[in-house]
Amino acid sequence: MTTSSAVPPPEPPAPAGPAGPPGVAAALDQAADLLRDADALLVCAGAGMGVDSGLPDFRGATGFWRAYPPYARLGLSFTQLADPVHFGADPSLAWGFYGHRLGLYRRTVPHAGFAVLRRWGARLPAGMWVFTSNVDGQFQRAGVAEVAEVHGSIHHLQCRLPCTQDVWSADAVEVDVDPETMRARDPLPRCPHCGDLARPNILMFGDWNWVGRRSETGLDACASWLDDLTSPRRLAVVEIGAGTAVPTVRRLAESAAAAGRLIRINPDQADLRGGAGVSVPLGALTALTELDARLP
Repeated sequence: MTTSSAVPPPEPPAPAGPAGPPGVAAALDQAADLLRDADALLVCAGAGMGVDSGLPDFRGATGFWRAYPPYARLGLSFTQLADPVHFGADPSLAWGFYGHRLGLYRRTVPHAGFAVLRRWGARLPAGMWVFTSNVDGQFQRAGVAEVAEVHGSIHHLQCRLPCTQDVWSADAVEVDVDPETMRARDPLPRCPHCGDLARPNILMFGDWNWVGRRSETGLDACASWLDDLTSPRRLAVVEIGAGTAVPTVRRLAESAAAAGRLIRINPDQADLRGGAGVSVPLGALTALTELDARLP
């Protein structure tokens, strides 16, 4: 079976251009100084990290419907679809949405900014961890091993009930989706223990049945790494594409950064609370490319 696409994949982004007005260039210089002085790096990534790879922007109903026209016709929003109740009430609708996303994320090639971050982390004495709300697995595809996924991963499954606390890989799963109706065709993924419907191991809206043990393992490891840093004031925190609607990533970035050592990369919401840190109002790929050019 093949996974159908609701819309043709987006064109790859154009190469990063100039950094912009002088104020942005000065911010990039300041951010590069922080990175140059760091001995450890924490990357806090939201949905904006994947936009330059061609992944859809789900901010607001308009952005979601632009990416998925069939849902616009049905009048269904991202919040309505990312609800675990559909796996019991309407399984083909639920797996149509998540099956399409699973196929999309598998086909997506991480943009060059991921490799930049991996290279930075590899040359730091204390290394790098990623804390992300994204469920797409793009950091792992780019070769980053130390990733804490606070909302889970679409590349892992669990029982919808759940009958056990087991979480397993979705590597062998293929979901066939009708691109006109965005409904999944049978057979749908099943729990290997009880035979009931399986679902992605993702924390959804109003989700009381999420099995969080896999995510907790990564989060605990990231927290231990932060606690063990011998020089916490030389930790640089780079926050990328994290919005304010669900501020989980922003809160972690702000709490982990020592005074003034937060670099916030966001083309639309780069403001810093209290002005502590560096605000870089650019997209992920452009900002990371410009910063990399300023480092040794």
